[in-house]
Amino acid sequence: MNKLSLTEIIQVTGAKTNSIDEIYFDDVTTDSRKITSGCLFIALKGERFNGEDFAEDALKKGAAAVMVGKTAEEITGGVVLRVDDTLVAYRQIAGSWRSRFDIPVIAITGSNGKTTTKDLTAAALNEYGNIKKTSGNFNNEVGVPLTLLGITPNHRAAVVEIGMRGLNQIKTLAKYVRPTIGIVTNVNETHIELLGSIENIAKAKSEMVEAIPKGGTVILNADNPYTLAMKDSANDGVTVLTYGIENRADLIAKDILIGSVSTEFILVYKDKEYLFEIPMLGRHNVSNTLAAIAVGLTLGLTVDEIQRGISSLTTTKMRFEVISRDGITIVNDAYNASPASMRVAIKTASEIYSGRLIAVLGDMLELGDIAEEVHMEIGTELAENNFDTLITLGSLGQFIAEGARNAGMKNVFVYATHEEAARKILEIVRHGDTILFKASHVMHMEKIIELI
Repeated sequence: MNKLSLTEIIQVTGAKTNSIDEIYFDDVTTDSRKITSGCLFIALKGERFNGEDFAEDALKKGAAAVMVGKTAEEITGGVVLRVDDTLVAYRQIAGSWRSRFDIPVIAITGSNGKTTTKDLTAAALNEYGNIKKTSGNFNNEVGVPLTLLGITPNHRAAVVEIGMRGLNQIKTLAKYVRPTIGIVTNVNETHIELLGSIENIAKAKSEMVEAIPKGGTVILNADNPYTLAMKDSANDGVTVLTYGIENRADLIAKDILIGSVSTEFILVYKDKEYLFEIPMLGRHNVSNTLAAIAVGLTLGLTVDEIQRGISSLTTTKMRFEVISRDGITIVNDAYNASPASMRVAIKTASEIYSGRLIAVLGDMLELGDIAEEVHMEIGTELAENNFDTLITLGSLGQFIAEGARNAGMKNVFVYATHEEAARKILEIVRHGDTILFKASHVMHMEKIIELI
């Protein structure tokens, strides 16, 4: 990165310092394990950690300065910056850095599909130039500034994923991201425990639409009623583009054909039709692709250029990742789970694979009072989509099992550990089987895959 000066950091954060000399920083980090010579170390605090404990060590490792809270204990050995809140200061520094670049910044939010849409959008823009995108799903109050600070003069655009765990979070982060294009993929039950209702979730997600300034573009999923309604929240002078599979929209996908390694569909845009292929499986990924195509078209790319970019797609791991080995197909969709994404994974696997279907499912979190009911519904979905066997993990997984049994499934097994689940899989699996793994990230279902 080009260098940030001490003067600039003081101006944007109001920091107090013991230094009287100008300093130029080669990097900014919040990770004490990644200290480099000449960097600024920002000591963040969490429920289980306090970066201030590592501030003096960071100076010994070569940091040019450290940033801590005003009430931090005395730190010796180098330049110390003190601020009211290091996390707020981190965002302010990242926002100042982002303001140096007059480039399109595409911000993506939604209950499901954010990370995949981010990957698809960056791929769609491949022929636009060098694109900075969020790594993994670093989409929170720490990850978003990290992405912004990674923008360099070599980047022609940035694709930033923004998560949400409460009202005003997207609004706060968007102030520093300053997006020119905003995408909202959908609104569903994810995070209902935190916000209380789908209406509140929609209100929180709509902060993305409200953040797009005059001259910008908002891209909305017309198949989701909560998302489609957000078009009324767009600011004057903002272009609104809609996309959909089921409903009328500016970009439509029809005649979807799901193969074994890719999905084809007809893109309809401005009364013209284009054959499109993506190296991904499932109707939900067609929907995500439409959002990415809309970004490419907004930035002046042709459909052919967008298609070539998406053909080179590299996706984030554990997002309907298909592994074929010894006649067995493993579908690793274990990065995270919500009721909506769980239903999609079940339906997609049922549509694609003809052999015996085995589901290995675990808890979905942050569902509050509806958790037991929704987990039972997932069990019913398995039976309705012709799954033969269910193996569950976790306390809420037991309700998936109950729902499956009530719907008529016979081969249902409930386990408390990864090892027990893996042993059962190895006992029953046979040539031609497809095994779907999915749960919230904290369940670490990938450990079962490693064991088998």
